[in-house]
Amino acid sequence: MVQTAHDNVSVLAGLQELFASATHDASAAMCRWTDGIITVTLDEVRLLALEEVAVQLSVGDEPLTMVVMTLDAERGGSIILMFDDAGGRQLAASLLGREAGMESHWSELEKSALMETGNILGCAYVNALTRLVGMDLHPSPPCFIQDFGASVLEQALMAQAAAGDNLLLCDVGFHRQGGKLDWRVVFVPTPGLQESLERSLHAAPRKMREI
Repeated sequence: MVQTAHDNVSVLAGLQELFASATHDASAAMCRWTDGIITVTLDEVRLLALEEVAVQLSVGDEPLTMVVMTLDAERGGSIILMFDDAGGRQLAASLLGREAGMESHWSELEKSALMETGNILGCAYVNALTRLVGMDLHPSPPCFIQDFGASVLEQALMAQAAAGDNLLLCDVGFHRQGGKLDWRVVFVPTPGLQESLERSLHAAPRKMREI
């Protein structure tokens, strides 16, 4: 499908509204789960070429932590939560009600806390996408990945790199009692799902009000 600049702007505007609604649902769930400690906001949705991703995410050789969920279907993809080690430790500590860990290895409790966060956020997004495209999208259980920046990104995007040229980057703000934790959510749709999203956004703009 050939996209014009106007088409991309229209699609991004629709996706901004879609993911803002999904993030609102995720924030409400996070508030309930963390007794009001953590809230979530959506800052921006951008369409990026794969070769621009590392630059836009400022990914270098520093260790990164990710929670990855995949949608295993022709119209599937990946939802990836990315954050630095310090931010991830702070969030895990908040969820567990204790001081941030200083050990070199993450405990199973810390990993579980972050994976549940990924599950809450990912499911909110998947539910919104399901309502928009009118098909069942089933996410995998969240997977915890930790490695150096470039290696982490390569692992997460490997399956999609051969299938499409672009991905959607969602800048999400996680707030802990007034202080912001820097997280990013990367949504990588397959070409089939991206086409379905674009078709749905063009065909039924009023539907966005229902999501």
